[in-house]
Amino acid sequence: MDISSKRFSHMRNMRNIGIIAHIDAGKTTLTERMLFYTRRIHRMGEVHDGTATMDFMPEEQERGITIAAAATSCQWGDCTLNIIDTPGHVDFTIEVERSLRVLDGAVGVFCAVGGVEPQSETVWRQSEHFGVPKLVLINKMDRSGADFSGVLKALRERLGANPLAVNIPLGEGESFQGIIDLISLCVLEFSQEDQGVSVKTRKLTEEENPLALSWRDLLLEGLADIDDTFMERYLDGDFTEEDIHDALRRATLARRTCPVLAGSALRNTGVQPLLDAVCRYLPSPLDVPAPTGVKNEENILIKPDPEAPSVALVFKVQLEEKRKLSLLRIYSGTIRAGDAIHNASQKTDERISRIFRLHADRREQLSEASAGDIVAVMGLRGARTGDTITAPHAPVLLERVDEYHPVISLALEPRNSEEGKTLDEALERYQAEDPTLTASLDEGSGHRIVSGMGELHLEVLLERMRREYGLSPRAGQPQVVMRETLARNAEGYGRFDRELGNVGHFGEVELEASPRERGAGNRVRFAPEYDPDIHRMKGMPAFPRQLAEEVRQGVLDNLLSGPATGYPVQDVDILVTRIGREEGRTTPAGCHMAAGLAMRNAMEKGGTLALEPIMRVEVSVPDDFLGNAISLFNMRNGRVEHLSDRAGLKTIEGVAPMRRLFGFSTDLRSATQGRAGLVLRFETYDSL
Repeated sequence: MDISSKRFSHMRNMRNIGIIAHIDAGKTTLTERMLFYTRRIHRMGEVHDGTATMDFMPEEQERGITIAAAATSCQWGDCTLNIIDTPGHVDFTIEVERSLRVLDGAVGVFCAVGGVEPQSETVWRQSEHFGVPKLVLINKMDRSGADFSGVLKALRERLGANPLAVNIPLGEGESFQGIIDLISLCVLEFSQEDQGVSVKTRKLTEEENPLALSWRDLLLEGLADIDDTFMERYLDGDFTEEDIHDALRRATLARRTCPVLAGSALRNTGVQPLLDAVCRYLPSPLDVPAPTGVKNEENILIKPDPEAPSVALVFKVQLEEKRKLSLLRIYSGTIRAGDAIHNASQKTDERISRIFRLHADRREQLSEASAGDIVAVMGLRGARTGDTITAPHAPVLLERVDEYHPVISLALEPRNSEEGKTLDEALERYQAEDPTLTASLDEGSGHRIVSGMGELHLEVLLERMRREYGLSPRAGQPQVVMRETLARNAEGYGRFDRELGNVGHFGEVELEASPRERGAGNRVRFAPEYDPDIHRMKGMPAFPRQLAEEVRQGVLDNLLSGPATGYPVQDVDILVTRIGREEGRTTPAGCHMAAGLAMRNAMEKGGTLALEPIMRVEVSVPDDFLGNAISLFNMRNGRVEHLSDRAGLKTIEGVAPMRRLFGFSTDLRSATQGRAGLVLRFETYDSL
C-alpha cells in the first residue's frame, strides 16, 4: 500500500487523541484552551463556573467533573485534531476504556502538586494495554507546592515510564512565569491580556542559560540512548533541531519515551507548545498498527485505506429523543449518508441516514467520512457498544470492547404504574448508552434492580432520571453485587428426557468442575473424544459441533445464577467428560438442558463460596489527621498495605470490602475536617 498517494493525504495530518488523567488534574480546562487557541470556540468557559464546552451535561456542570467522554474536532496548522475529553472519576472508567480503544495517541495530564495519583495509574495502565503512544503535560505549575522534577520522578517510579522533558517551567508556584523550550533554547511568555493568544519568544538570560543547558543535556542523552539514528549524529556533534524532533517522534511512536511539557491551562500558559507537540510527535492513523479482524475464522489486518471495504467500530451509543446516535471510529473504507451497511456483531443489515462530526453537544453534518475519522451516525437502530460495522459484501469482526461488571445495586420502586412504564423506558435508554449499567425486574416485589460501578455512578443516574424524565422513584439502600464460586472439585451428571412442544428431546452429559484462581474467569473444555476441533485436527470421525456448542452454552447459562445467592458463578473450570448419544433421540436442546443439570449437580456436590467486591482504597490526608483516617479505615474492615509521603500528605493504600465502604467518604471528610482525598477502584471478587 503506497501511503504517499493522494488518497492518504487527509490521514497523514490527522491526530485522534484523548485527554486522560486523575480527577481534577485539569483535563477539561486544558481542552477548553485547546479549542480556544484553534479557534473552534470564541470564548473560553470554565469548569468551576459550569460553562466548559465539553462538560455539557447538567450533572457535570453542577459537580464540576466530567462524567461522559465528549468528542470534538479542531484544526491546528495543517493537522486535524479529533479530541476526546475523558472522565477522571473511577466510577466512569468505562468511558476512558472505550475511548482509548479507538484513539491513536493520548495526552496524560498530571497535577504539578498531586503528581501521579491513583486514577492516573489506572488510565495509564489502560492506555498501555491498548499500546497508545503518549505525551505528558505537567499542569498547574502556578500552584503552591508545584514540583516539576518530583512529577518526572513519579512517572518513572510509579508508572515505569521513560519521560523526557522537551520544555521546563520558568519558576514554580507563585514564581511561575513561562516556559523554557529546551530544543530551541528560548523562553516562551504568554500574554494574559489576550488570554494567552500572544506568545512572545525571547532569548535566555545568563541566569537561565545554565538551567536550560543542563536539562537539554538530559534530553539529548536520553534520546541518544533510545534512538540509534540520533545517537550517531549526537556523538558526531552534527544534529539540528529537526533531528531532535524526528528522533522524539520515532521514540514516541515506538513507546520508548513520552515527551513531557509544562504549563498551567487555567493561566493560559503552555497550551500552544502542547498542540505543536501533538502534531509533531503523536501518530496519525497511518502510523499505528492496523487492527486485526476475524473473517471466516481467519485473522486479517484492517488496513487504513479509504478505498477499501468499510470497517468501523461502535465505541459509544447515545439516545436523543428516542433516536440512537452511534459514535464510530472508521478503520477502513468510506461511509456515506444513505449507505447500506452490515452489523457483523448482530448479523443484521441497516442503513446510515446521517453522518455528523461532533463538537461536544453540537453537530456538523457531513456527506461522507473515511478511514481514520471519528464521527457519529444515525440510522443504526440495533447498534450496541463494541459492534463492528462493515460493508455488506465484506463482513469482518473486530475485537469487542472489554466488559465491566457492576459492583453496587439499588432497588427502585415506581410510585404508580404509569411511572413504572416511564422508568423502564429511561432504564432501557441508560443501559443502551452505558455498558456498565444493568437493570432487571424483580418479579416478586416489582422493584427494578439497577447496578453500577459505584455510589456516584448511581447518584448521577437518579439525578438524570429526575431532570430528563421527571422521575423520583423510591430508592432502597445500596447493596453490593455478589458472585459465587465453586468451593471444591466435584463431578456432575445430567440427563434430560422430556417432550417440549410435542417433540421429544434427549441429552446426557457428565462433567468435572473445579475452582480456578480469583479473576481467572470461567472455562469450558471438552475431553478429546467430544471436542470437534481435535477430531478435525486428527482426522477422526466428525463429532457434531452443534451438540458440543449446545453443551457449552448450557453450562455457561447455568453459571449465570448460583445456587446459594442467585448471583453469577465465576472462576470455575469445567471439563466435559462425556456427551451421551442415542441414535434418533439425542437433540441439541436435550444436550443444552442436560449440561445445565450436570453443572447444577456439580455445584450441589462441591458447594459454593460467596464472593464480594474488594476495593482498592487510597486515602490522602494531612499528617495531623493520619491516626483518625487509619482508625476509620480499620473500622471498615480495611487492610492497610502501604503508607507513604506524597506532596506533603500521608497516603494510605489498602483494600476493603465494598459493603463496608458505604458512607465512608462522608465519615472520612468529617473526621479530617474535609481535608482528606479518597479514591476507590474495584480490585477483585473474593471472600473475606
